[in-house]
Amino acid sequence: MTAYPTWTPASRPGIIPLQPLSFGTVLGRSFSALRHNPRVLLGFALVVQVLATLLVVAVVAGTSFWAFSRLQNIPTTSPDYDTITAGSVGIVLVVSGLAGLVAAALQTLVQAVVVMDVARGAVAERAPLRELWQNVKPVLWRLIGYTLLLTAALVLGIGIVVGIVIGVSTLSPLAGILLTVLAVLGAIPLLLWLSTKLLLTAPAIVLEHATIRGGIARSWRLSRGRFWPMLGVLVIVQVIFSAVAYAISMPFSLLGSLAGSVIAPTGDANTQTIITMVVALALPEMVSLVVGSVSAVVQATAASLLYIDARMRKEGLDLDLLSYVERRDAGGAGLPDPFRANIGRELLRAPLGYMPAAYPPAYGQPPSGQPPYGQQPYGQPSYGQPPYGQPPYGQPPYGQPPYGQQPPAAAYPPPQPPQVPERGERDEGPVPPAPDPTQWTAPGGPTPPE
Repeated sequence: MTAYPTWTPASRPGIIPLQPLSFGTVLGRSFSALRHNPRVLLGFALVVQVLATLLVVAVVAGTSFWAFSRLQNIPTTSPDYDTITAGSVGIVLVVSGLAGLVAAALQTLVQAVVVMDVARGAVAERAPLRELWQNVKPVLWRLIGYTLLLTAALVLGIGIVVGIVIGVSTLSPLAGILLTVLAVLGAIPLLLWLSTKLLLTAPAIVLEHATIRGGIARSWRLSRGRFWPMLGVLVIVQVIFSAVAYAISMPFSLLGSLAGSVIAPTGDANTQTIITMVVALALPEMVSLVVGSVSAVVQATAASLLYIDARMRKEGLDLDLLSYVERRDAGGAGLPDPFRANIGRELLRAPLGYMPAAYPPAYGQPPSGQPPYGQQPYGQPSYGQPPYGQPPYGQPPYGQPPYGQQPPAAAYPPPQPPQVPERGERDEGPVPPAPDPTQWTAPGGPTPPE
């Protein structure tokens, strides 16, 4: 009898093999996963990216127009002109920051949906956007809170550094310049290190329903020992999309300077300026939206795959995923979420430097030099068998009655030795004559005469 009484077909392959992933597999599947569910991964991300961009542009443009339009009624010689100008600039900066936070929250929504879709794709499942949203909805505010907390920490850190640089510059301009260079050079490795250590926080919050603090702790723990592969994937993805964005913007920038004079050679300066702005700014921005959407999806996919790989290596997540796939394909219903099972499990590992003497035996085979299971070593009797030449256990030796019984009476008299008559009583008959040694005939020859 087996666990599944009926035959089941082979499991469908997911977007990744259910085993620890190599560096090339993570990097390649981060791009190829776009084909798994393009309606969700590309369509949804592009719509959210466009909405976020339009929202920021509309809010910032409207606020700027309202704030600076007040200066038209105030003469430049007025003592209130500088104060109103400073207030207008401050209002625009505050509104721009708030709009940026709203856009970051929308980007967080895209990241959460992508993480959930990649997790479903790992077990060969494709869910519609409505189902993904229902799975993400309970933890969405935690993810938004983590994004806002991270943004606030980044702004606070930059503000502290800028304040220190300004304070030093007032005392010594040369020291201020040197401190600025050191701060910029030191910020690059610090940001890369923090970005890598916190890369798995969003997948932990979405898939494990962890708190913000728990997600940060999980990312810190899972990235231990996997820092350099994670940093490599992060840097390569950033470099690829930065190069793509630069390659797209450069041709439009060059064409923008020539478009006005080519399209409207006899037009006025305002027409040429408008055409130049459309070609040099509007079109590159539209293309950048598409590139930014794809970049956001690929980065979220890479973070999800790195999270799954880290849990496979440290907690045996691949075993849980394989068990889930087998039970699902066998007809199981109401199965628990494999990503929320055995969180924090530690796998037993051999001590550092341990090398086995030989390859481990195959499943069901005894170690090398040992007899098969259930058999005695060579030269020893099997279990339940007596040594060679001895009767089986519980039986008497051959020819003896069973233990506790008397030997049976002889049914027949024992054989008697033959009776040899005495010499005088022997029956002596005629003695045949001895052959004549002189009479000899060759085999097949004539018979000699009598």
